[in-house]
Amino acid sequence: MATNEIRFDDGAAYERYMGKWSQLAGEAFLDWLAPKPGLRWLDVGCGNGAFTEMLVERCAPVSVDGIDPSEAQLAYARTRPALRAAEFRAGDAMALPFADDTFDAAVMPLVIFFVPDPARGVAEMARVVGAGGIVTAYAWDIDGGGFPYEALWAEMRAMGVEVPLPPSPGASRIDAMRELWRGGGLEAIETREITVQRTFADFDDYWTTILGGPSVGRGLATMSADDLALLQARMRARLPVDATGRITYGARANAVKGRVPG
Repeated sequence: MATNEIRFDDGAAYERYMGKWSQLAGEAFLDWLAPKPGLRWLDVGCGNGAFTEMLVERCAPVSVDGIDPSEAQLAYARTRPALRAAEFRAGDAMALPFADDTFDAAVMPLVIFFVPDPARGVAEMARVVGAGGIVTAYAWDIDGGGFPYEALWAEMRAMGVEVPLPPSPGASRIDAMRELWRGGGLEAIETREITVQRTFADFDDYWTTILGGPSVGRGLATMSADDLALLQARMRARLPVDATGRITYGARANAVKGRVPG
């Protein structure tokens, strides 16, 4: 495996690093999407189930299936009490293991930039969703600096530490998402920008959280103690801290939805 590949092999660490951000953005996304109850949902790139759990709790689905390439993430998803009735399996977003017209709605939560061929991923969602169904996604605006840990990435790169990017970072631009959905033959396409804020109790809370991040953890592990101390100092100076020591800052995602013709 390439050393610069982003790996997701610790569901609990990912929950702290990204699951909370996912749920913040997911709340706003579902408010915008406002799906009707009783749908058959497919969560593509479900990871550790952070967003899948929200689907179950907020959307009253008749069924939920999740697919992800990481067995470790799926194992974590299966431990969530709300997801006992959900079906999870390992698989590839570009070759979904489902028949045509199996679902009423398919979603990619914070996933499209990880798909090597995003157009294939969108086409596959459109294939497995029946006529009139929803194909939708939201993803951090990586090209536009919207990723929740963009400031950390910038400081690490400034110190010469490699921070791997996902294979398709440009796929989460709003214009790119619109074109992908149009190319997938979807109709009634709409897009939306989503901004969220997260608060960390203090710098130690932030630092412990980022140590488990799949895009930064291995890079941090290669740094010397002196370089780590310097990075901590640079991040302490960069992050906004209130009078109680809490750190609050924002991130930005883009969302898209479309309807399968028919």
